[in-house]
Amino acid sequence: MSIQLTERAANQIRRSLARRGSGLGLRVSIRKVGCSGYAYDFDYADEVAASDALFEAHEARLVVDSEALPYLDGSTLDFVREGLKESFKFDNPNVKNQCGCGESFSV
Repeated sequence: MSIQLTERAANQIRRSLARRGSGLGLRVSIRKVGCSGYAYDFDYADEVAASDALFEAHEARLVVDSEALPYLDGSTLDFVREGLKESFKFDNPNVKNQCGCGESFSV
């Protein structure tokens, strides 16, 4: 299983952790919500549990819980700016459908 980080995503993870003053990396999980079924959930990772997967690129770490890993396998995480909005964004080959607002997806 693999997840790639773009250099922009890695830079943002490092900047966020530096502002926070602590942390190991970015934690990603999946939660059931929305009109299409699932949404990405982002938080700081202060530790790696035995059931977590750890991905590293460009001197940044991404921690993924084991339940989310099958949904994210083969994905690339980027950090994008669209107008005034900045956010992490997955290019996820497992997504079959997205809601109109782009907040939720199905696999």
